[in-house]
Amino acid sequence: MNEKPMLFLPRLPARLDINQTAEILGFLTHEISVLLKAGLLKPLGKPARNGHKFFCAMEMSALAENREWLDKASHTVTKHWKDRNRKSKQLE
Repeated sequence: MNEKPMLFLPRLPARLDINQTAEILGFLTHEISVLLKAGLLKPLGKPARNGHKFFCAMEMSALAENREWLDKASHTVTKHWKDRNRKSKQLE
C-alpha cells in the first residue's frame, strides 16, 4: 500500500488496516485493540484472533463523525488504562 497519509488520498480504500483505522478515528494504533475487545469495532470477515484485521472504510468514516460513539470509545480507552494502571500499582 502507498505510504501517503490517509487524509490526503482522493478516496479511501474500501478496506482499512489497523493503522489506517486509527488515523481515521483519531486513536492511537494500540488503542484499536482496546476498542475491538470492548466490541466497539468489528473487523471484516472473521479473522483469527492474532490475524491481520481490516475494517470497512465507509463504516469508519461514519463512526468518526458520530459524537456519541467517539465519546463512548474515548471513555472505554480511558477506563482501560485507568484499570490497567491500578492493577499494576496493586502488584507492586
